[in-house]
Amino acid sequence: AGDFTNFVSHKGLNDFGGDAASCLLHFSIDMTTEKSVYLAAALLSCLLALGSCVMRDGSVSRLFSAAGKAATAVTLDDEDVAEYAREYMEYLDGANDVLPEDSPYAERLAALTADLKSVGGIGLNFKVYRDDDLNAFACADGSVRVLTGLMDAMSDGELLSVIGHELGHLAHKDSKETFKKALLASAVRDGIGAAGGLLSQMSDSALADLSEALVAAKHSRSQELAADDFAYGFLKSNGWNPWEMVKAFEKIRDMSCDEREASSLERLYASHPDISERILRIEQRCCRDGYKRPGES
Repeated sequence: AGDFTNFVSHKGLNDFGGDAASCLLHFSIDMTTEKSVYLAAALLSCLLALGSCVMRDGSVSRLFSAAGKAATAVTLDDEDVAEYAREYMEYLDGANDVLPEDSPYAERLAALTADLKSVGGIGLNFKVYRDDDLNAFACADGSVRVLTGLMDAMSDGELLSVIGHELGHLAHKDSKETFKKALLASAVRDGIGAAGGLLSQMSDSALADLSEALVAAKHSRSQELAADDFAYGFLKSNGWNPWEMVKAFEKIRDMSCDEREASSLERLYASHPDISERILRIEQRCCRDGYKRPGES
């Protein structure tokens, strides 16, 4: 009850059209990443049980129909999520300008990631989108996409530190939980169930909502720091000086002062923990491990 009260206080009922039942439904979806999926399913079951008492019109009826579908969807396993992620990436690749394998950008990325076959038991595949935005992301199926804007801004070591960070979210299943949460929310908004080719049932607007939710997704402080630690180890194990990570952070911090770049950089790294704190944390670790900043004697 306390968690639900905090959720309503943070979001506000106006976000859900002033409807408490709708708010409870979205709270249940939100719980799939915060608490046990069984608790989320129980909340949805309660919502369904209350349905006969509060149904007044077609819109409420549709809400409970969506709740029933979400109650089933909340127990999607890793294989289900990966399959939906693969389907989503087919859609996303089709909606973006994917550079051919013989382009300089794709060749550079292929050379940097030639030995990266899997992480956390998930097979990896890499592509480059022609886009001036400063971004990279890893989806739950192992698809890693890097934008040309980021590649233009980063050296090879800096770029690998960003990729390593995204792989950390994938290895720790943060990407899976983020995708699952966005998928469920989009399915409920579109009034469809998650079984039997969910994405093929989604409207274009729902797919756009899913993309927007994934782009806007924020990881927790602990998830971000854990992904930083993964990237640090990733650089070391691949023969790179982990100071490259500090350089990437510094570049991101400096570019974020430019209003033209700030929005895309905010999507690349969450606002908390503060990037200066993250820089200091990695600097201290580099020093403890005996690494010298490139250019220092």
